[in-house]
Amino acid sequence: MGKKKVVVAMSGGVDSSLTAALLIEQGYEVIGITMRLSEESRDFDCNDRGCCSLESVDDARRVAEILGIPHYTVNFKEEFQAQVIDYFLADYARGRTPNPCIACNRYMKFGLLLDKTLELGADYLATGHYARIEQAEDGRSLLKKGIDTHKDQSYALYHLNQQTLKHFLLPLGGMTKVHTRELA
Repeated sequence: MGKKKVVVAMSGGVDSSLTAALLIEQGYEVIGITMRLSEESRDFDCNDRGCCSLESVDDARRVAEILGIPHYTVNFKEEFQAQVIDYFLADYARGRTPNPCIACNRYMKFGLLLDKTLELGADYLATGHYARIEQAEDGRSLLKKGIDTHKDQSYALYHLNQQTLKHFLLPLGGMTKVHTRELA
């Protein structure tokens, strides 16, 4: 049997880049993938050079080249507009406090990106989230908090079910942010 194949959601940042490097070290066949979520002419950036910026696509591509792995960019601009931006604006207009990152995780990363991962013939999708997935004695996958209490991101993954959890790897969940920076 050959190596297990994993697609790493690469933002160009430290966490996703280290995730890819760690999985290569663990013997996985790694493919990098970055989501294009906005128009080139947009003047905003979700996280000040965060997951949504055009620069992050270039950064992820450079990291993939350094790691010697294939890298793909997928265009989810229309889906992002409908599932995240429009949702945010509608909820905000109703006086609610929407969380666009949770919507992005649910529909983009763990919806469309997982579909693309499986379409590429990969066994897993990995992200740089600080959360853990453990197997229970009865075979169920359990989503658990990351060990770094200041960085835990399990709350953003609450919607993942058994069917999707079995396709996810979260290599940073057992580390602290300080440790990941040291490794990087």
